Amino acid sequence: MKHSEEFLAIVDDAKSRIKETDVEGARKLVEDGAVLIDVREDNEFEAGHAAGAKHMSRGIIERDIVQNYPEKDTEIVLYCGGGYRSALAADMLQKMGYTNVWSMDGGWKAWKNSGAPTE
Repeated sequence: MKHSEEFLAIVDDAKSRIKETDVEGARKLVEDGAVLIDVREDNEFEAGHAAGAKHMSRGIIERDIVQNYPEKDTEIVLYCGGGYRSALAADMLQKMGYTNVWSMDGGWKAWKNSGAPTE
C-alpha cells in the first residue's frame, strides 16, 4: 500500500517516542508474559491473526484499554498490518500513561512471513 507523505510524517513522529521490536523480539516478550494486541480492523483480524493475540482495533483501543488492562505497567506488544498503525497506537497508549508498550515492526505481514503461529 502506498501511504501519503502526511501519514508517514505522523508515523515517523510517533516512532521517535516509542519502542519497536521485530517478530522475534515480540515473540520473546509474549513468552515472558507480555500481552499481544492486534490493532487491525475487525475483518483483518477475522481473516487471520497471530496465535493468542487479543483484538482491539485502532479505532477503539484508547477507549477500551483501561478496562482490559488497568495496570499501566502491563507489558503490551501491538501489531497491525505493517507497523504503522501500531506505532500510532503505542504513542497514544504512552500518552495515556502506559509505560511498557512496544510496536512490532513489520506487523502481520512480518509475523506470517516468519512462520510464527497464526490462528
